[in-house]
This record gives sequence, C-alpha cells and structure tokens, in this order.
Amino acid sequence: MVTTLRTALPELTALEAWRLALGWSRPQAIREVAAVYRTDGLLPAGLTPAMLCRYEHGQEEPGDEYRLMISRAYGARPDQLALETRCLWCSTCASPPPLHYGQHQREETITDRKAPMTTASGLPAIRESVQWAVLDAPEGSPAVVTLAEAAVEHYALNYSKHPPAVLLEEVRGTRNLLSTAVAAADRETAQGLRRQVGWLSALLGNLAYHLDDRAGARTHLTLAGALGESTQEPALTAWTSGALAMVATARKDWNHARRHAEYGLQHAPEGLRRAQLLGWALLPTLAALKRAPEADDVVSESDEIMRSATEMPGRFGYDRAEHRLHVAEAHLTLERYDRAADVAHESLAAAPAHTPGWVAATLVLALAEARDAPDQAAGRALEVLDLIPPARLRATARTRLTRLGCLLTTTTAGPGAELAERLRALPAPIRTDGTAA
Repeated sequence: MVTTLRTALPELTALEAWRLALGWSRPQAIREVAAVYRTDGLLPAGLTPAMLCRYEHGQEEPGDEYRLMISRAYGARPDQLALETRCLWCSTCASPPPLHYGQHQREETITDRKAPMTTASGLPAIRESVQWAVLDAPEGSPAVVTLAEAAVEHYALNYSKHPPAVLLEEVRGTRNLLSTAVAAADRETAQGLRRQVGWLSALLGNLAYHLDDRAGARTHLTLAGALGESTQEPALTAWTSGALAMVATARKDWNHARRHAEYGLQHAPEGLRRAQLLGWALLPTLAALKRAPEADDVVSESDEIMRSATEMPGRFGYDRAEHRLHVAEAHLTLERYDRAADVAHESLAAAPAHTPGWVAATLVLALAEARDAPDQAAGRALEVLDLIPPARLRATARTRLTRLGCLLTTTTAGPGAELAERLRALPAPIRTDGTAA
C-alpha cells in the first residue's frame, strides 16, 4: 500500500505514506506511539500532531528515541520510514539503546536536550538542600527558616516553568522535610517554619487545582489559610482566601466564593494585593451573578491600582497580563463578547509567548470569537494544542478548551472538526489509577 501511494503521489514521504496506509490520522498515530511508551512502563513523550507533520514533511528531524518509538508503533523498520539513524537497531547492537525518558521528573523534550536549572533538573536539588539543612539542624534553626523561604521563592517564581504534577511532588517533599523540624524547634523558629509550611501548602493547593483535584485544592488551601492566621501573615491569608474563592467559583458555589473574596480583601495589604483580590477573586463572582454595575466598579478600582502599582512576580504575584485576563473573562461571562475580545488581546500582548498565561489569554480570546468567527476560534485552540504538551495544560486551560468545543459542536468540517478530534484524543491530567498522565 505504501508503494502504491508513493507511486501515485510522489510528493508523499515514506513516513506520511506509511501512516496513511495504516489508515491513521495524526492524532491516532500519536496515540499509538504513546501506547508503545506505556507498554515499556514509560510516560509518553510530548509528541504533537504539529511535530509529526513537520517530521512527515522533512521540516524537522526526530530524535533517536522518537525514531525508535514511531517505528515500533508503525510496525516498520526505521529504514522503511526513512528514519535511519546510527546505532538504532543496527547489526552491531545487541539491543536497542536505553531510553532516557523513563523518569517522570524529566520535563525536557527529546528535541531539546539542554535542561536549564529552572526546569525539572534543578527541582530535586532545591529539596535536597532543604533535606541537608534539616539533617544538620534537626531541631530547626534560623538558617533552616531562611532556606525554606528561598525554596518557596524558587517554587513561586518558577511555577509556570514546570508541569504541575512534577512540581507538586517536589513541593510536597519539601513541606514534609520542614514538618519534621517544627516539633523540636524553639518557639520563634517554629513560627518561621510554620509560616513557610503555610506558603508551601498554598502552592500545593494551587497545583492540585491545576491538576483538576478540587477537593485536594480546598484541603491544602484551608490549611494554608489557617497557618496564615496563626502565624500572623496577612499576605498568605489574603492570597489563600482568593484561591479558595477561585475553587468555589469553579464549582459554582457563588456564596462561598464571595465570602472568601471579601475575607481576603479584609486582610489584603493595599496596592497590588488588593487589586489581585478584586480582579482574581471578587470580579468572577460578581460577573457570574450578573451584577454588572458592581463588576464594573471592581474593574474600575482594580484598573486604577494597576496603573501605578509595581508588578509582583511569581505564583503569589499579580501582573497586567493576569489582570486583563480576569477582566476579559468577566466580560465574557456578562456576554460582552466584543469587549472580552479587546481585553483578551491586551492580556495576550502582555503575556510571554507559550506560557500558561499566554494559553489562558488565547483561549479566552477564542471563546469571545467563537460565535462570530468559529474557524478563527478553533484555529487558536489548535495552535495551543500544537505548541503545548498535554502535561503542561492546566485544568483551567482544559476547561476553556471543553467550553470552546461545546460552542463549536455544530461544525462538521474544517478547524472546528479537527479541534473536536484533538480534544477527544487529549489525555486526562490524571489517569483512572490516580497517576499523572
């Protein structure tokens, strides 16, 4: 069949012809490659339809591991797929080379072997430093408190550079290490350690939420809020209340969402913290309750703060891109589609490309365009799926993709139909056995 296809269509490469001969779409081919990984007890790599398309058209060369796994999935030799590479099933090798993608902590793709310190290669080192500090001072010390603060800062500043499942394991491990020192520490040291345990619990709550574990998110955030109160850390109390409002909003529990938001505003320091609680926590609730005048007042007040405030980076911070995102979503909820699209464009322009903030702004813009420009909206979503590996898609992004798919269900061809197929093939963030997908 491959020979017949390539004779009739000489422009077909061997790799593309083989896939067509198998009767597979690109998403299906990717599922088959993923199945080979799972057969070997490995997590599937971040192969996407766009990457496979580039391989098929000769625009990019797959790495050795992808060559091996694609060949196995297709049931062909690498040379039949024009994927020959040295030492891959060659006669001088007794067995295929060992795979380096076997650990779930590894985050880098096969086409990018360099691992900066802020990616998964650097995460265990942070936890190990905390471990050594606790071993050196099992009863705790000011140095352990300082190191814990540095670890929290690292996790917060680099939050968006890690898949949530990877970062959750590291934050959890660090929190457990600190818990062993709290009981034996003197009062002042214990207070400092408990404060950092509170911030780590806040991170765990946010990570659980991004993994679609809302019950877990609520549990961690409730602990973080309690520790914020007992250690007299108003910034932690305020931020955690905003996060609890976010969780309540996700389950459409508007009364609790508003209560959490208002409680957070009572504790939030003036400036960006207040703008954050207004835009992130209170505004979505008011929009959902269709209280447009109150929502507009919140937008006006928070916009005024944002005009003069200095950006706070990291997971616990707030910047222009995030603020405009929440305003755009509020307009979308209030069915002000043109205004939502305009503000989403502002958020998109302020967000670094291919970050979670960029993904969120792109999908909100797509939702605003879905009714009047469905193909354009579907194209934006497809771009996200092409560029962002499934492990990096937060539950919030998946929810927006699902909403967009529902709006485009009447589309039977073109980008809308392709989006529907891609969403069906998208693996869940957590498998039925509880492991990260």
